[in-house]
Amino acid sequence: MVQSRAAAAEPVSKLEIFGWAMFDVSNSAYTTVVITIVYSAFFVHHLVPETSEWGNTYWGVAMVVSNLLTMLLAPLMGTLCDLKGGKKRFLLGNMLLCAVTTACLYFVGPGAIGWAILLITISNVAWMLSEVFCASFLTDLATPKTMGLISGIGWGVGYLGGLLSLVMVLFGVITTTAEADLATYIHQNQLSMLAVGAFFVVVSLPTILWLKERDPIRRDVSAKEVWRQTWQRLSHCWQLTRALPVLWRFFLVFTLYSAGMAIVIKFFGIYVDARLSLSAGEKTTIFLALQVSAFVGAVAFGVLETRIGPKATIFLTLVWWILGVLSIYGLTPLSEWLGMTENQVFTICALLAGSGLGSTQSASRTIVGLLTPVRYSAMMFGFWGLFGRLATILGSLSFALVADLFSLQDGLLVILAFFVLGAVLVLGVPISQGMKQAGHHADNGAT
Repeated sequence: MVQSRAAAAEPVSKLEIFGWAMFDVSNSAYTTVVITIVYSAFFVHHLVPETSEWGNTYWGVAMVVSNLLTMLLAPLMGTLCDLKGGKKRFLLGNMLLCAVTTACLYFVGPGAIGWAILLITISNVAWMLSEVFCASFLTDLATPKTMGLISGIGWGVGYLGGLLSLVMVLFGVITTTAEADLATYIHQNQLSMLAVGAFFVVVSLPTILWLKERDPIRRDVSAKEVWRQTWQRLSHCWQLTRALPVLWRFFLVFTLYSAGMAIVIKFFGIYVDARLSLSAGEKTTIFLALQVSAFVGAVAFGVLETRIGPKATIFLTLVWWILGVLSIYGLTPLSEWLGMTENQVFTICALLAGSGLGSTQSASRTIVGLLTPVRYSAMMFGFWGLFGRLATILGSLSFALVADLFSLQDGLLVILAFFVLGAVLVLGVPISQGMKQAGHHADNGAT
């Protein structure tokens, strides 16, 4: 049994932690198949007309609009959740909305860019909000000592979800190529969206069954009261910055390096399709191997995090990313020097760099949990989501514009800049001091 710091009177079972972690498994299908690998490339190369030179920008618009909406909704939803209670309902409600709108992409064909952007925007907003509510359970389930491990388990098994969903889509649904039979290929990509929606719901069943509602449902509140309370809380944030300056300092650093990770997640499939000459089998192999690499990296760095702490883990993984991006940027001379093909060198670099993705995100979630007073968990994880969305807007816009105006290769320099800034600045964040600030704020019963 694990004793949480938020619910000391009610021990947390391993089964409940498993149920919570399974949500990371289920929601990974959406971000892996829809956002990162399959649908993003399908959108740019087959939904957008061939005569258009702005495919990356159209995709960037969907990412930017969805993140702007999430930035607006996350604090409102966090306030509503804190007032009404029952955050598990918010978690599962957003899961269902994401699953349904993803499935509706089945009906979107080539040229229907507006409908595709609309459904991607709604589904991505719902997915991001569900991620925020999932993260807010971390302070209920973990102690400061176990938080890094439990968070790492969630991120780690999440990559298994990405792996399983990719196997399902790339081997069970999309069985032809655009070159062989374009009409069938398009239809199979549409069918894959139905599969992802179903996967999200079915794999969330352990979360529905075993994750406990530790935040009791309270009175109904009016929309006017939610707006008023949200505005009060946003105004109160200035006071919180004085009481919790380390947390807010970390949020700013987190935004910078997360912008780099957001580019990787949102544009990886697009880059692979445009930059490399890979067969369908080779692409499938890379995508599947990347999920395994990310899973192994999340677990390995999660174990390391328990020894060296989350800040050092983030720094090391960012250095890891910097080396990976530099290698991909210099792919041609590096391939010649190693006597290997560009495809082979890219695969090796992508697998090595990708192993740091989950651990960077997991360690970031751990730091937010450590620096947050328990009573403000929903609100602060809402702001964690808000800064994550800001990072996606910053990264997506900068990369898409550089890629369309110059080249995808030049876009790699944008990623590199975000990672270098994040690695340098994260070293200056005093985590121990921030934990003392969070504890002092909670002990004083500040509101």
